[in-house]
Formats: sequence, structure tokens, C-alpha cells
Amino acid sequence: MAIAAYFSGQYAQGTLDELSRNEVGLATSYADKPLLVQLTFYAHIVSAGLALALGPWQFSRRIRAGRWALHRWIGRSYLVSVALGSLTGLIMSMFSTVGMVGFFGFGSLSVLWGWTAWQAYKTIRARDIRSHQAWVIRNFALTYAAVTLRLWYGVLTGVQVPFMDSGDSVESIMENAYLPLAFLCWLPNLVVAEFMIRRRGLPALHLTTKPAPEMPTSTTTTGL
Repeated sequence: MAIAAYFSGQYAQGTLDELSRNEVGLATSYADKPLLVQLTFYAHIVSAGLALALGPWQFSRRIRAGRWALHRWIGRSYLVSVALGSLTGLIMSMFSTVGMVGFFGFGSLSVLWGWTAWQAYKTIRARDIRSHQAWVIRNFALTYAAVTLRLWYGVLTGVQVPFMDSGDSVESIMENAYLPLAFLCWLPNLVVAEFMIRRRGLPALHLTTKPAPEMPTSTTTTGL
């Protein structure tokens, strides 16, 4: 919840030009972009921040058990936020500061984020509650990439500090730390999510197709 508030709030303190001069977040990367890209950036900040704030409430047993209508409306708002966040995130990946790594990493995150939300919606419409729960866990694991990105960023920056020499700058250290985050911020999340799904006995994903059961062979006897 703290990341959700900070994630959106830091960009409400001024224009992108003003924020870029203070090197706030990603403002320096989008301050010189066309207006349409900047609007996409703001739409992503708001929708992704809202999804991150709404998501945890979907796992509240008290709300699910006693206030079903509230659970449903929170879920609808969450899915709309994810839909907008995934679309704008895909567009933003085309302007990533880490080039093709960012495009493929953050682009894949955006596509999977939207796809798992669609699966969660389809399964609840089909009244398949257990599959719905599994897809929501996977989807929120991708939503949570906003948190794990910042955690990994701090870790990867910190581990480089003892090895800095006189020729290294703080900017280069931070750039090196940010580069693998395009994949690192969400791939481990999915692994943990699948582990949680299997522990709860929910429908899990399989890398290979289960073999079809063998049909029993029938024997016929003929009398002479």
C-alpha cells in the first residue's frame, strides 16, 4: 500500500518537466516525449497504482464471505485498472530506457498481466471459483512487480557498492541495477504464485500435456 501511494503520489507534485529537473522517478525518461506518450504514462501510473491498492482486498476472506457485493465491485474495478495498466504498460515498454531488454521484459509483463486478468474474468463468469482464484493469484503476482522491482533495485544497487572503484559513477551503478529488472521484477513472482497455487490445491499450470489414460483392451472369445 505504501508503494501504491508513493508510486502515484510522486508524479502529482508537478509537471514532468519540473519533476525531471529533480530526477523524480521516470520523469526524466518521459519529459521530452510527445504529449500522447506523456498521457499514456500518467494513465499507467494511475491505473497501475489503483490496481496495486485494490488487489490485496480481493484476498480478504471476511469481505468474500460477508460482503459479496463489495468483493465483486472491487474485483471489477481491479480488472478495469489492470486492463488499462497493461495496455499503457505495453506502450510504455516501447520507450524503455533500457532498450530492447526493457521492451521484451516489460512488454511481456504487460501482455501476461492483461492475459491473466482476462482468464480470471472468464473463469468467474463460468462460475469456476477454484480456477478463478488461481488466475487472480497469478495476476496479482504480476501486479506486485511494482513492489518487487523497487526491492530488487535496492538490492542490486547495494551489492555493487563494495566493488565500486574511482572510475565508477552512481549513475552507472544505478543503470546496471535497473537493466535486469525488466524480467527480474516479475518472473520470480510467477514462480512463487504457482507454488502457492499448488499448495492450496488449486488448478495449476502444466508445462506438458497430461498423457491420455490408456483405453482397456477388450478380448473377444469365439466358440467353435
